[in-house]
Amino acid sequence: MARNLISVVDDDECIRRTTKLLIESFGLRAAIFESAESYLNSSELGETACLVVDIKMPGMDGLELQSRLAAAGCNVPVVFITAYDDEESRGRAMQAGAVAFLGKPFSDEQLLESIRSALQDESRFPKQILIVDDDESIRRTTQLLIESFGFRAGVFESAEEVLKSGDLDRTSCLIVDVQMPGIDGLQLQSQLAAMGRGIPIIFITAHDSKEIRRRAIRAGAVAFLGKPFTDEQLLQTIRLALKIDKGGANTV
Repeated sequence: MARNLISVVDDDECIRRTTKLLIESFGLRAAIFESAESYLNSSELGETACLVVDIKMPGMDGLELQSRLAAAGCNVPVVFITAYDDEESRGRAMQAGAVAFLGKPFSDEQLLESIRSALQDESRFPKQILIVDDDESIRRTTQLLIESFGFRAGVFESAEEVLKSGDLDRTSCLIVDVQMPGIDGLQLQSQLAAMGRGIPIIFITAHDSKEIRRRAIRAGAVAFLGKPFTDEQLLQTIRLALKIDKGGANTV
C-alpha cells in the first residue's frame, strides 16, 4: 500500500497521544493533528489510508471535515471517535460513508477492527478522474460535467499540486490543460512517464496547435480537445481512456 498512514485528529492532547501509541502498537504508522484545519493543511493528507477523527472540536468539527474531504474527492475512510455519542451525529456520519462510530472510551480491539475495515474498504473505492487546469471556472464546470456522467472527479489548479497530492494511485484518467503557469501539461505528461505512471491523459486547450497536438499524441495522450468541447466529445474520450486504463488498446 503506497498510502499506509493512519491520521488521528482530536483536540484532546491526551487522546491524540494514547491513540497514536495504540495504533503504532498494531504495527501501523500514525500521525496526530489537534484540529481539522491543521490536518487539511498538512502534507500527510495525501498519505492517509484511514482517518480517526473526533466529532466535536473547536473550529471545523469531524462531520464538517468528512464533508470537506468528500467535496474535494478525497475518499479517505473515516473512523469517528466521540465522548458525545448521539443518534443524529451517528446517523449523519454513517450515511456519509463513515466506517465506524466509536464512543469514548473504546477498547483496543474495537479500534483495531475499525481500522482493518477501513483499510479493506479503501481497496474497493472506485478510481477517479482528475482535472488539472489553472482556470477555476473550467475546473468547476468540467468537474460537474464528469460527475453528471456518473464518475468521481477531483480538481487541481496546477501540475505541481496534483504531483504532491497522493491521489495519482487512485486515478484512472487525467484531464489536463496544456498551458498552465509553472509545469505545463506536456511537462506533466513527461514527468508522469518518467515516474512510470501510465495514467491515460486527455489534453484540453484553448490554444490548439499542430505541433503541441503532435507532441502530446506521440507521447501517448488519449485525446487533444480544443476548448470549448462538447459533452459528448469529453464522454467519448473518457470512455476510451478508461478502456486503456483497464488494458485496452489505444486506437487514437
